[in-house]
Amino acid sequence: MPKRELLIDGIKPNDLVNLGGLEAYALAGRPIVFSVGDAEVLAEFTKSEKVLLVEIAVVEKGGEGVLPVLIDTIEKAALSRYFSAIEWSVLARNCSTPNLKLMRVLEKIGFEVHRPQSGAEFYWQRRSINDSLLQRTPR
Repeated sequence: MPKRELLIDGIKPNDLVNLGGLEAYALAGRPIVFSVGDAEVLAEFTKSEKVLLVEIAVVEKGGEGVLPVLIDTIEKAALSRYFSAIEWSVLARNCSTPNLKLMRVLEKIGFEVHRPQSGAEFYWQRRSINDSLLQRTPR
């Protein structure tokens, strides 16, 4: 049985990348909730110069490959909008019921645990857009 394509708020990821008005919605300076497949994601997108800042606060009912779809789609959108890097913060360490599989996946793909002086620990990674997209093998 072929694997079904995960939709982001009912839109195919490649169509979402090219969607007009995406920045106005995503970079509105407030958290947004959207679906990826059956999961609900709470995230906030901001920018600092040519760096896209992505903070993923909650992924409910995840699994099914939500993280790879999110990463791939956000990187493609950032590349097409001439960002030079993405700085990821994933607040998966201090949930009431931490998702151990998600934490293992984040660590496997190179996320580091940041332990700020004040506040909660989180997973963090900064990726150059060109490096992350060009080093992947085609699917």
